[in-house]
Amino acid sequence: MIPSPKRRLLAGLAGGAALTLVLTGCIQSERDSGTDGGDTAAPSDVDSTFVFAASSDPSGLDPAFASDGETFRVSRQIFEGLVGVEPGTADPAPLLAESWEPSEDGTSYTFTLKSDVMFHDGTPFDAEAVCANFDRWYNWTGLTATESLSYYYGSLYGGFAGDDDALYESCTADDETTATINLTRPFSGFIASLSLPAFAMQSPTAMEEYGADEVGGSEEAPEYSEYGEAHPTGTGPFVFESWSPGEEVVLAANPDYWGEQGQVQEIVFRIIDDPTARRQALESGDVDGYDLVAPADTAALEEAGFNVMQRDPFTILYLGFNQTVPELQDIRVRQAIAHAIDREALVTQVLPEGTEVASQFIPDVVNGYNDGVTDYEYDPERAQELLAEAGFEDGLTLQFNYPVNISRPYMPNPEDIFTTLSSQLQEVGITVEPVSDEWTDYLDRMRGTDDHGIHLLGWTGDYNDTDNFVGVFFNGYSNEWGFENEELFSALSEARQLPDPEEAGAAYEEINEQIAQFVPGVPLAHPAPSLAFDPRVTSYPASPVNDEVFNMIELSE
Repeated sequence: MIPSPKRRLLAGLAGGAALTLVLTGCIQSERDSGTDGGDTAAPSDVDSTFVFAASSDPSGLDPAFASDGETFRVSRQIFEGLVGVEPGTADPAPLLAESWEPSEDGTSYTFTLKSDVMFHDGTPFDAEAVCANFDRWYNWTGLTATESLSYYYGSLYGGFAGDDDALYESCTADDETTATINLTRPFSGFIASLSLPAFAMQSPTAMEEYGADEVGGSEEAPEYSEYGEAHPTGTGPFVFESWSPGEEVVLAANPDYWGEQGQVQEIVFRIIDDPTARRQALESGDVDGYDLVAPADTAALEEAGFNVMQRDPFTILYLGFNQTVPELQDIRVRQAIAHAIDREALVTQVLPEGTEVASQFIPDVVNGYNDGVTDYEYDPERAQELLAEAGFEDGLTLQFNYPVNISRPYMPNPEDIFTTLSSQLQEVGITVEPVSDEWTDYLDRMRGTDDHGIHLLGWTGDYNDTDNFVGVFFNGYSNEWGFENEELFSALSEARQLPDPEEAGAAYEEINEQIAQFVPGVPLAHPAPSLAFDPRVTSYPASPVNDEVFNMIELSE
């Protein structure tokens, strides 16, 4: 689970300076201490409303049915999981579970839970609640068990009740503060995976009262339940107040929070989809901060006195291929596209400072990175040769899907990226038919249908485990990629069961080479996202995996 030293994401990451906006010192977790953080102003001494410009609405308020960053940004304030993340790193740490003990064979884990923790509805968080959440995920059927909704559970835990590949077997409440999770087989990334917001603990009482699993619509256009639209109920430092789609989400401080409440007493996530409008809102004082700063704006904001910070890259931007498209089933076409892409030019021209060119689908700090992986260098002549060998000497036309009016950590400016790549493909004789969608519709198209061709997408790592990247992408058939490759699927299944980090690292190095030779897409870059804040924000708990809870923000008077 924990990578070998040479591939570990170091806890300090250059002493923490690149990851934490420090004017008052590095944030350390004080959830257990109940202190006020020392010299920071008390809530009554500051404007305790923190306004953050979000790039889009959340897809819903139930994180179990989510897979996008803006939904998780909101849900991290409301919900907590058994496992959290060590501040400033991607490594797992205790949260609602104070500790855990695996069995000798790695097929069960006994969790010792925090006591006296309450859900927002006043019901207790205990071992029965833990089992209720695990059993909920496991017993999804129909629409709730589709890739469009239960993306993380299906990808990481193999399947649902009755599925031969299901990882989860059962949960027992041994006593009020002890729960044991039984698995059908070892999974080396199990503890780290529990830090995902998708696996946060939710109130069983509220989920039953408001019909959490009563979703409607279709896989392409799901309709969320009353719970998922208006009654999210967790144990976190903030409680849900209101959601006005297209405008804002409002949260209030949880007066009964078990940990540190912090200075921020109200959060307003203001929906501003245009990067220029987000910058202008900061400059005018309408918001206190925003993520995904446009590469062209960072220097000007710094010069104007705003606090600009940059996360270290823990992302992957890729050009994906949907192999249900006949032309993309020919590996020579996929190789040709890879040779047609000038990744260096893409990084230099349109991606943020600090972005690294990608050679594979994981960053180099993750266990299993392969220094000698097959790489398809920029070679337009070779691309044209391959196209001719595949019977497209006169060129071919492909649908190119990309999202609009959205910024993601791995894809800050999709329209610019699309324009650059389209031009490069045109130079070798590949004409693209552009198809754009708003973000939510785009994800539904990628995950819920095969109605797409080559496409832009990516990933921000959720925790420091190779399976969280390549395992999520390629552990089985998916609508996004549209291919069957049992050799690859089996290799990934076997690797995720290896408990020894060195052994797992060697297996994943071979898998990364296998992926490179198969060419399911082109890994483009590891973008470095930037954030910007009003000068009154003196410290922000930046995280490479976006595990940023706003009770840890420090504000000046």
